[in-house]
Amino acid sequence: MAQKNWIAIAKDNLWYNNPVFIQILGICSTLAVTNTLINTSIMTVGVVFVTGLSALTVSLLKSFIPRKVRMIAQTLIISFYVIIVDIVLRAYVPEVSRALGPYVGLIITNCIIMGRTEAFAQSNPPLLSLWDGLTSGIGYMYVLLMVAFVRELLGFGTLFGFQILPDNFVNWTIMVMPPSAFFMLAIFIWILKGYMFRKEVKK
Repeated sequence: MAQKNWIAIAKDNLWYNNPVFIQILGICSTLAVTNTLINTSIMTVGVVFVTGLSALTVSLLKSFIPRKVRMIAQTLIISFYVIIVDIVLRAYVPEVSRALGPYVGLIITNCIIMGRTEAFAQSNPPLLSLWDGLTSGIGYMYVLLMVAFVRELLGFGTLFGFQILPDNFVNWTIMVMPPSAFFMLAIFIWILKGYMFRKEVKK
């Protein structure tokens, strides 16, 4: 891949080629962790950390890794950073670690991370790969936070655990169940892609 400039990479990962609403990647965690903003924030910060540092490490080591075993090596590198995230969560926020359960470990299988290491970091310099990984992770983060915002507000009447809606508000139980994440994500994709399409038509 030809070297892109930093701004173009950020625009691509955050908007034009967003990993969630354009590439439809990382959908499993959208279902699992977007019922509260706290869980979503911590999970997505972990993904940004793993995506950025995995891309940096793969880019630094790519000339030493035989091509035939590169996928295994990439998985090991990603696993290393996921284990660090898991240990930090267990040590400092055990309640959140228990709430996220196995989904922290499943960051290893997040297609966004493997995709960026293989498609970008494998053929680009370290700092640019780090930037690509971080912006891909942030592109994933803000979409999940939007989904979590609506789900927590309507499902619990709270935001980040603080009561926002009045006591007489009847919580929408379906919003804390996994199927609601599908509906919310579909609505966001419809709105955002519809906006992009209208913008293209006007050009």
